[in-house]
Amino acid sequence: MSIIHWLVSTVAILIAAYLIPGVEVTILGAVVAAVVIALINVFLRPIVSLLTLPLNIVTLGLFSLVVNALLIMLAGAVVPGFVVVGFWPAFFFAIILSLVNWLFGLRK
Repeated sequence: MSIIHWLVSTVAILIAAYLIPGVEVTILGAVVAAVVIALINVFLRPIVSLLTLPLNIVTLGLFSLVVNALLIMLAGAVVPGFVVVGFWPAFFFAIILSLVNWLFGLRK
């Protein structure tokens, strides 16, 4: 993870937390959350994606949004200073985070 990617992810987390009620983050929490979310995406996401592949096929990929929300909730449970109060805030947070990262030209 490059420094630029890390900084953009931190800003994306701050923007998404500002836009979504039910998600609270501090500056330090956003920095740590960017690293934790990247680690979750590298190590845990491939396993979960493989396990949920049949559901993803049946739902034409829409179940991946649920997986994203659950991984955001996991990051919220692990990172101090990053609070996600439920599934729907995590769901919309994941969508906004993906959009902001896409606008800055970064992958999830």
